[in-house]
Amino acid sequence: MSNRLKVTPNDLSAFWMPFTANRQFKQAPRMMVSAKDMHYTTSDGRKVLDGTAGLWCVNAGHCRPKITEAIQSQAAELDYAPAFQMGHPIVFELANRLVDIAPKGMDHVFFTNSGSESVETALKMAIAYHRAKGEGSRTRLIGRERGYHGVNFGGISVGGIVTNRKMFGTLLGGVDHMPHTHLPEKNSFTKGVPEHGAELANELE
Repeated sequence: MSNRLKVTPNDLSAFWMPFTANRQFKQAPRMMVSAKDMHYTTSDGRKVLDGTAGLWCVNAGHCRPKITEAIQSQAAELDYAPAFQMGHPIVFELANRLVDIAPKGMDHVFFTNSGSESVETALKMAIAYHRAKGEGSRTRLIGRERGYHGVNFGGISVGGIVTNRKMFGTLLGGVDHMPHTHLPEKNSFTKGVPEHGAELANELE
């Protein structure tokens, strides 16, 4: 670990942190300087369990040798190639592998860089699909209260977290939100499909 990672920077003002009480953080900063398997290590040497696998994207664990070696090897050969009017063999190989294990009918793959971008792209695809079929009036989007669908305009529009929208006024039109399905008083110890909550789907009608 380099010495610069062991010391909290003197000036924390340049980086505007997302989903963070910035002023509070800068009064008592918590710095993660390394990670291994399912734990982070803080600048003062404490281990912290990464219960959410980063942002749900480090499911195999942190700093797995097989993964880091593959990244290093690929970066040394071709570090970046846009998919605009050009391709890379490994991209097509991965797409084919995903199609092979996907349910029947899911025959194409569109890669994105984040969950927020994925949702935004899916919304555009859905609207474009119906327009291409001559059904341009089908633009209604349905979300759920308390649902999280990313931080782009489309995602916070269909998402049901009010605090993510309140600063921006009117966003996408034609969006409705159904009641949430968070029913811990009934489903706290349910295994598999919950016994309660199916009736909430009737709101869609």
